[in-house]
Formats: sequence, structure tokens, C-alpha cells
Amino acid sequence: MTTGTGTDWAAWQESWDRQQEWYMPDREERFRIMLDMVEAFAGPAPRVLDLACGTGSITARLLRRFPGATSTGVDLDPALLAIAGGTFAGDDRVTLVTADLRDPDWPAALPYDSYDAVLTATALHWLHSEPLAALYGRIAELVRDGGVFLNADHMIDESTPRINAAERAQRHARMDQARRDGAPDWSAWWQLAARDPALAGPTARRFEIYGEHADGDMPSPAWHAATLRAHGFGEARPVWCSPSDTLLLAVK
Repeated sequence: MTTGTGTDWAAWQESWDRQQEWYMPDREERFRIMLDMVEAFAGPAPRVLDLACGTGSITARLLRRFPGATSTGVDLDPALLAIAGGTFAGDDRVTLVTADLRDPDWPAALPYDSYDAVLTATALHWLHSEPLAALYGRIAELVRDGGVFLNADHMIDESTPRINAAERAQRHARMDQARRDGAPDWSAWWQLAARDPALAGPTARRFEIYGEHADGDMPSPAWHAATLRAHGFGEARPVWCSPSDTLLLAVK
């Protein structure tokens, strides 16, 4: 998606959104509820940490709804950060930081010591439970008293195997139909990125870092809530869910 005058970053953002919606048709609803909760606890000009920000999907919606907000985006993926960097170039409300969330010292790279809200979506399921719990402790240290953490992700309740199996079968049937209709899946999207002159190098580095897409653990919403409370949050519970995903809110 490179034009004669340079890379069309807006087109790459749109492409990423369409690819993500292939997996999560209710993605925008999750973002709306997430920002509703940010406004409820932090008002219309929050300082936000966009954790595992990718292309900056949350940040883009945050700034569209709250022009007075500021956002720090943190990620390790050089290709997705390249799209974020192109998208928000010249916007002094946005700071992008390259950091590995598995490194216990990653908060030292941030421009602020505390945030009104830490937000993340469809990202932390690649961590296993032990490092995720440790990450929750570091997040708690970054959220101001009265501030919030919101995580929208795949959270599986293993106590309902028949429900899980039926939901998964229906979701994959819908995804297969979308693929037949021409929607790009994860692999197809990355193949497109690898062919773009502006993203070929960052994409190659991305696969050196991560390899192929691999999931960590996907514990239940109850596990997430209990772990967040054990690591410094006063309250935690789901505020939205779909058959496969949960948006969990924790208050410091």
C-alpha cells in the first residue's frame, strides 16, 4: 500500500482493522465499552498507556473520541509499530515505545510514572499465566489510585466445554465463509505486509522476534480478576463479553 508520494498508512490501518474483524466481528463494540469506562473513571482528557499497542487501534479511537487525551503506545513488533509511527507522525499527543513486556524493566522506558488508564486488546493471550501475573503486578504499579486497567481478550472458561465447543465451531464456520468471500486472514495479511517496500524489512524482523503466531494461556475471566486483585487492584470484573471474548475492568 505504497503510493507515488509514500506509504498510505491510513490504508494499512484500515487493512489491519478488516483483518482483525475477520476474527472479532464485535471488535468496535469492545472498544466503545472500553472508552466508556475510561471516561467514567478518568474523564475526557485521560493519560493512557496503550499496552501491546500494535498499529495503535486503541489510540486512534481514544483520540477520535477524546481529543484532549494523551497516549503512550508500547509494543515490540517493528512492523506494527511502523504503521503506528506513520499514522501518528507529528501528533504530540502520542509517544511510541519499543519494549518487551516480558522484560521486568520495560516500565523504565515510559515517559510517565503513572497513568489514568492502561488499555490492551487481543494481545496478552500470547503470554503464559506466570509471566502474565507478573505483568499484572507491573501494570498495577503504573495505574494511579482510582485509575483503571482494561483488558479485552480471549478468556476461556474451561468449566463449560460444550458451550466452548459449539461457540468455536460456529465462529470458525463464519471465518471460513469470510475467507471464501475474500477476507484476508492473519497469514494473508502478513504476506501483503512482506511485499510492501516500507514494511518488508520490519516484517522480516518481526518474524525473527516472534516466529509464527503462537498462543500462550487463555485462562478464565475469574482467573484474570482474581490475579489482578492479588497484584494490587481493589476491584476487578468483566464489564462486557461475547461468546468468545471478555472485556475485564480492574480499578486501582
